[in-house]
Amino acid sequence: MLDEAQTILVIDDHPLMRKGIVQLIAMEHSLRLIGEAGDGQRGLELALQQRPDLILLDLNMRGLSGLETLKAIKAADLDSRVIILTVSDSEEDVVAALQLGADGYLLKDMEPEDVLHSLKTAAQGQIALGERVAAILADALRHETQPKAMDSVRLTEREREILALIAVGYSNKLIARRLKITEGTVKVHVKHLLQKLHLNSRVEAAVWAVRHELKPD
Repeated sequence: MLDEAQTILVIDDHPLMRKGIVQLIAMEHSLRLIGEAGDGQRGLELALQQRPDLILLDLNMRGLSGLETLKAIKAADLDSRVIILTVSDSEEDVVAALQLGADGYLLKDMEPEDVLHSLKTAAQGQIALGERVAAILADALRHETQPKAMDSVRLTEREREILALIAVGYSNKLIARRLKITEGTVKVHVKHLLQKLHLNSRVEAAVWAVRHELKPD
């Protein structure tokens, strides 16, 4: 368990939805709201200022879209984990968000307690996917260019260790702590193993690893 509350920033252009999310977060002592924004540009500014542990981000926003905001956040090399919370369950949006580095994808029609549980999961460094989204992603991967099979992938022992930890939802920071290496070293290994697997994101790598029953020692 984490010793202190994880900070969270909410970016959503619907005031009523934002208010509901803020009230939901207030019910959980392990999460602490540090800001909210009604558009992507303001959300990006707050993210850079506050450097929250978690960012809850809507996709369909006026001005700077959710995907554009996500891309900018990831380009800024923040440690923040970005969780998409949206009404869109289209395969295109799911795949695009995860390929841009989203650490989770939740749908707004989920039960409030399920959203809260997913946020707590994300706060612990794990990937947060709603059940319907996980099924959409698995189906998308089946129809895309097939990633390599286990026997044909020449991963190093360290890459296999890291991939197994990605599969159970560890963030780069948690992997570095577990393996007693720097976070920068983890990032390099992740980049290399994604290239070897012909995949674009760590979430896709996690799905691949689970399919091949790769587990941490």
